[in-house]
Amino acid sequence: MITRHYIDIDGPGGKRRVHYRRCGLGPPLLMAHQSPRSSKEYEALMLAWGAHFTCIAPDTPGFGQSEPLPGTPDIDDFADALTAFMDALGIARCPAYGFHSGGIILVTALKRHTQRFSALAIGGYAIWTPEEMAIFGDAYLPTFLPQPYGEHLTWLWNRVLEQSWFFPWFDVRDEARLSVAHDDPARVHAVVMEMLDAGDAYRAGYGAVLRAPRDIPSPDTLTPPVLITAYDGDPLQAHIDRLGEMPKGWAARKVATPAAHQEASLAFLQEHPVSAVATLPEADDAGFVPVTTDAFTGLIHWQGECVDPPGHGLSDDWAGAAPVQWRPWGDVFDAVAMVLGKPIKIAPAPRGDPGQLYPDLTPDRFGAYLIRAWGISRARTLFSPWYDANAAHALPVDPARLTPVALANDHRNILRARAARAYHIARQSRTEGESHGN
Repeated sequence: MITRHYIDIDGPGGKRRVHYRRCGLGPPLLMAHQSPRSSKEYEALMLAWGAHFTCIAPDTPGFGQSEPLPGTPDIDDFADALTAFMDALGIARCPAYGFHSGGIILVTALKRHTQRFSALAIGGYAIWTPEEMAIFGDAYLPTFLPQPYGEHLTWLWNRVLEQSWFFPWFDVRDEARLSVAHDDPARVHAVVMEMLDAGDAYRAGYGAVLRAPRDIPSPDTLTPPVLITAYDGDPLQAHIDRLGEMPKGWAARKVATPAAHQEASLAFLQEHPVSAVATLPEADDAGFVPVTTDAFTGLIHWQGECVDPPGHGLSDDWAGAAPVQWRPWGDVFDAVAMVLGKPIKIAPAPRGDPGQLYPDLTPDRFGAYLIRAWGISRARTLFSPWYDANAAHALPVDPARLTPVALANDHRNILRARAARAYHIARQSRTEGESHGN
């Protein structure tokens, strides 16, 4: 099972919160994700590799649920943040895996803190030519700020979708086409949600990677062993030929498939384990509670006295259809309250007909659901219920709720509230004396 945790790290800019995922038993394996993703992209890999390692995957600063680094960080700052995370967990040395920009961060960390790693397995390592860097320029990392009427969402959907069609995504030429093109709304949605979490902070992490020096250590440098592989269809596969002579213990090769890359990486990492880790520390004012009831198994996110119900916020969803009776929900809240040893607060359901309050927001081929959710977010700051846009249901205008940043936060909450309709109906059906977690 994958568990999720927060830990606070003291640094030059003060205390910074890091979110990480953990899975498995045995020697630790650090996993650095690519930009602009989060540790969520490694969930399937963690479940597979957890049979061999304690897989530990942090969200890079500014991505996922990790707070950003202060100022204008460079690649060295991101590498040092990774080893500071290891320090906070009490991990002196371990092997590590990184894909694309995660690999750039790891190689930089290896060069700066050689003794902290027993080996690295890297998926694709970019060696850009001056001509390629000129193509990137500033176009690859435009400002990404929420706009009052959701205009930024149209750009975001198409940018993420067409990143699988062309590389870079804006270079619409036959020469830049990728063989892995798709139009799968679920895959695009996964990346869209991570970009929405990162916001404009994505430019700091992504930019640091793009600007990072690509110097491989000289052949006479003594370092832990490193394996770099890239599969067919990966735009960085051609970069294997650009690596040049590498230090002893380093190897690079092309493979046919993503599965072959993962198999080669795992076999290599298993050759360089370190001692198993003890219990890892975590923050005490927020986290994720593993819950198992008759109807639900998963992680429930909590902060202070508040929890995200199943299928809301950062909590896991129901395995099947969300129940419309209160008892299963109450059982979950009771289980969380028991683990935390304190009462928890349950937000009341909003006023209105659940059939109209919660329209279908399933990701569609053209990303229209994003704009639909944004419209709901604006409307519900002005009317209650939001679908009755008339004088009788008008709310006093609150300028603070209508700022693009406030709307963006509410928009993410709407998109994450996958079980909101069922929860609303269950709240209405709740009878006196039923379980409620308090």
